[in-house]
Amino acid sequence: MDTISRHDAHAVTTLEALADLYPAPKEAVLLKETDYVTEPGRKIIESAPFLIMATATEDGIDCSPKGDAPGFVKMLDERTLLVPDRPGNNRLDGLKNILKNPKVGLIFIVPGSNVTYRVNGNARITTDPDLMKLCEAQGKLPRSVTVVTVEQAFHHCPKALIRSDFWDAGLNPPEGIPTSGTFAAFRTGGGDKDAERYDAEYARRIPGELY
Repeated sequence: MDTISRHDAHAVTTLEALADLYPAPKEAVLLKETDYVTEPGRKIIESAPFLIMATATEDGIDCSPKGDAPGFVKMLDERTLLVPDRPGNNRLDGLKNILKNPKVGLIFIVPGSNVTYRVNGNARITTDPDLMKLCEAQGKLPRSVTVVTVEQAFHHCPKALIRSDFWDAGLNPPEGIPTSGTFAAFRTGGGDKDAERYDAEYARRIPGELY
């Protein structure tokens, strides 16, 4: 890709060239942005069982999924969100990035809805007992809580989800879509049987590892 981009005579490399490709956003698109979570935005956050958190440093970027029962993200006020961090793979890519660069971006997703809600802001990681308790689930405290101070918030254009027919595709993935077992078997040089074994073991193990 680097070789291609270096020799791409059509590469877009300036803000002016980008402006030539895209019309300026309409006034309504600019006015929808706020520096706090609006009441409709609050309803999205309280209904969302899933979000994606983006972080970045000079060393790299990360985009991590976070999910739990609807309302798992708590709002202390219109400018402060609490995102619990549950047990995972312990790579901690996003949390490490936050320690170097507190800037984060969140997209909240509600199943069945084409409207998503975006929040950009500054984050810090805490184990404050009171905040941890607010994020308790299934009788278990999170490992930590990411406190996000809102700087930008707005609902996002639904065109991507509409174009992709995201929700109408159904709950079951298409045949042949890789599973966790597929990736594990590929990594170890195994075949389909190894993938099936891993998936079966994971299905048995995962209920006890969620919290």
